Parts: sequence; structure tokens; C-alpha cells
Amino acid sequence: MTYFAAFCTIHAYAAVYLLAHGFSNTQVGVLLALANILSALCQPYIASIIDKPGYLTNRRFILIAVLTILTGSVILVFVQSNRAIIFVVYALIYMIQFAYQPVMTALCFEYQKAGCDIYYGLARGLGSASFAVVSAFIGGMVEKNGVNLLLVVNIATMIISALLIFTFKKPETIHEISEDEKPADTALAHNNIADFTRTYPAFMLFMVATVCFYFAHNMINDFMIQIIRHLGGGETQLGYANFLQAILELPVMALIVYVFKKIAADKLLVFSGAAFFVKILILIFATNMAMMYLSQSFQLFAYAVYIPAAAYYVSNTMEELDQVKGQAYVTSAITLGGVFSNLLSGVILDHLGISVMLITGTAVCAVGVIIAYIAMNKLPHHVTDEGGNDEIS
Repeated sequence: MTYFAAFCTIHAYAAVYLLAHGFSNTQVGVLLALANILSALCQPYIASIIDKPGYLTNRRFILIAVLTILTGSVILVFVQSNRAIIFVVYALIYMIQFAYQPVMTALCFEYQKAGCDIYYGLARGLGSASFAVVSAFIGGMVEKNGVNLLLVVNIATMIISALLIFTFKKPETIHEISEDEKPADTALAHNNIADFTRTYPAFMLFMVATVCFYFAHNMINDFMIQIIRHLGGGETQLGYANFLQAILELPVMALIVYVFKKIAADKLLVFSGAAFFVKILILIFATNMAMMYLSQSFQLFAYAVYIPAAAYYVSNTMEELDQVKGQAYVTSAITLGGVFSNLLSGVILDHLGISVMLITGTAVCAVGVIIAYIAMNKLPHHVTDEGGNDEIS
């Protein structure tokens, strides 16, 4: 919950904060693209270190990330006019916030396998609920009190998050080692992308589709304030739109475990991709805020289904020593979608307008749906070292 409250202030309001400090749409796009590129490059590397025996565990990396974001946010409070410093620090905290998201997911399944009762879908849904609550209030408050309020909220949530994470302790049992240890035998781990692709071909092709889905998704989220202003709204309506899409995620994520009993995770991933497509398609024809809210409602079938389905797909399909990397590849693909979206969306917005930007996003997302269908229906999910196929359970 603290993670996604902070995520709201830093990611959902990135354009609002940066535009208020004199950045152009193109400059906002470049900053977010750079942060996303660095995050995408770092995530698999971080995962490979965590997967190996040593000091750096999931919990310790999360704590380091939280404290770094906290420090960066404090710096931004005291830096109001130096755009160079704002650029560097904001890019850093934006990057780190993405980088430790897959590690949190891996931590959930690590503790679950150690005997903790972890209800991942409910926990993730409550994260969306906290995002929704913050969104509902922060838009109007920023409109009245200025963008520095975003940093104050972020600092408060990071302090709470650090205190919570500091108390985490994985139980030790006869069958489980402590979190300070790692299995010595890493022979079965697939630590380079070529081996990973040969072992999990459906997953890796689906990651290409994920880049396409999140190209469209990030286009909407990162420049939502511009879309809303085009439709006659402002920061208050931005808060309502973010609240709507986030609060709808809670019931889906909380109950998704029951859906998995009827529909496999791979099928749900393809379904979620189609929902991403419909979500952005609606915006091409939007003429008022009602249609914006309708578009946001498809978050119920898009993001809300994709996130838990991807987490369960990785957990059920991959060998244990590959699972942190698998979660990292998911977030890296999401991040790469953001990179391409950031690089293109700001430029298109500045030179060609909202409509051309949305049409571009819709076309890319449509390609992603086709790739996703091929990946999950035509390729094996897990190829063993001997060349046999192990379909997803």
C-alpha cells in the first residue's frame, strides 16, 4: 500500500510536477524515457545478483531502494529552480521505484514458500486501493497548494514503508533456510537472456507483446493531464480518473485466485492485452470526460488482470532459481514500453497533437495483441534442458 501511494505521487503525477517546473512535453518524455531505460537495464542485473548467494536479498534491496527514494524526495523539496538537478534526481527516484517493483513481487512468493500466509492478489489489490485513495484527494490538493505536496506525501509514505520493511523476518523451518542464505547450487539458473529465451520461449515472445501493451498504457498515464485538459478538465479530474482506474483493480486482484481455478494465467494474459487495446481505442473518439472515465474503467480487465496473471504465470511456469529474473523481465518489458512511449509521445504531442498520439498507441497495442496470441497459443511455455516440453500447470 505504501509502495503504490508513493507510485501515485511520482509516476502518475510526473508530468504535472515536471510541467510545473518549466519542462516541455518533449523534455518530460526524454526524462521519463531515460529513467525507464536505466530501470529496464538494471532490473535483470539486480535480479541475477539477488538470485546468487550473498548479502543482497529481496528484503535488503527493497529497504535500500526505499531509503534512496526518500533521500531523493527530500532533495527535491529544497531544489525549486535548478532544472538540471530536478532532472537528475527525479529520473533517479522514478527509475528506482520501477526497479524494486519486481523484487517486491518476488519477496511475496519467497515468504509464501517459507511458510507465510501470503494472499498476493489481496495485497496487490490493496496497493491499487491506496493508489486510488491518494489519487482521489491529491489532484484537487495539488491544484490548490502546488506540486510540492506530491513530495511531502511521497516522503511520508517512504518513511512508513522503510519502518515496515525493517520489521520483516522470514521464518526459518527445517525445510527452509534463512533469508541471509541462498542455495549454493545455481547450475539450473538461466542467467543470460539467450538461455532464458530457449527455456521459456512463450514467455519471452509475450514480453514483446507486453512492450506494446505498455507503450499504450504509459502513453495514457504519463500524459493523462494533457488528454484531460484537451477534454476540458484539470488536475482535479486527473485525480478522479486515476482513482477510478485504481479502485477497480482491487476486487479483480483480490479475487483473481478464484479466476485462476477456471481460466489459466496464459489465457488471462492474452485477454488483458485485448483490454489494453480497447482502453486506448475509446480515447481516440473521446469528446468529454465521461468517455475518459469509460476508458479508465477498462483498467478492470487490462492492468488489473495482467499484473497478478503475470506474477502467477512466472511462479507456476519457471524453475525457482529463475523466478526473480522472470518477475524482473516482466517489469523490464513494462518499462521498455514506457521508454518507447516516452520518447515518441512527448514529441508527437508537441508537434502533431493528442489524436495522432492516441492513434499511434492504438496501432502499437493492436500489434501486441496479435503477438500475445501467437506466443501463448503456438509456443511451449517451458522447454527442459533435454529439449522436452513442460506446459504450464
